[in-house]
Amino acid sequence: MKKLLWLLVTVLLVLAGIVFSGPYVTVHGLSRAIEQRDTARLDRYVDFPMLRANLRAQLSDYVVRRAGPDMQSSLFGALLLSAGDRLSATAVDALVTPTGIGALLEGHTLWKRASSDLDSPSNDAYAAPRPARPLNGATHHFESLSRFTATTHTPQGAPVVFILQRSGLRWRLVDIRLPLNPQSTAPSVLPIQ
Repeated sequence: MKKLLWLLVTVLLVLAGIVFSGPYVTVHGLSRAIEQRDTARLDRYVDFPMLRANLRAQLSDYVVRRAGPDMQSSLFGALLLSAGDRLSATAVDALVTPTGIGALLEGHTLWKRASSDLDSPSNDAYAAPRPARPLNGATHHFESLSRFTATTHTPQGAPVVFILQRSGLRWRLVDIRLPLNPQSTAPSVLPIQ
């Protein structure tokens, strides 16, 4: 009877360890996949359909708030908002895929090479780019047993929150809360370093 009790306690401790270490493993895996520009590995750590839906809703809300009540109440404004909503949904659908994220990362590399980034150690436009580290220095927080956040800040100090959700024993990125400020003219998005 004691052996069965010890076995049960051991199994529960192992499961608790897996559940509580899971988001940290996912954050590390995400960081490594982005650093190495491994789009196939990103698919393991990101729930792309849910991420697309959450980003679409976020951008749609941003556009409506930016338009203001006068634009929303007019017929022409409603048509423009509808077109803007479709355009932002199409852009999110195209970009929030493993290939789209890979293209964004490659586009960033090409931009760095074309602009000869001045803060790099050498001004060689063809030097190997510094790896992207968007989750470096993030603060981590469990919101519940199945929800975890990693928060970073833009150079301007605005928070960017990466939200992970547990499904079974697996944790995946389901949302990125961008610092969309209705007073600013453009969303300030976390730059890839």
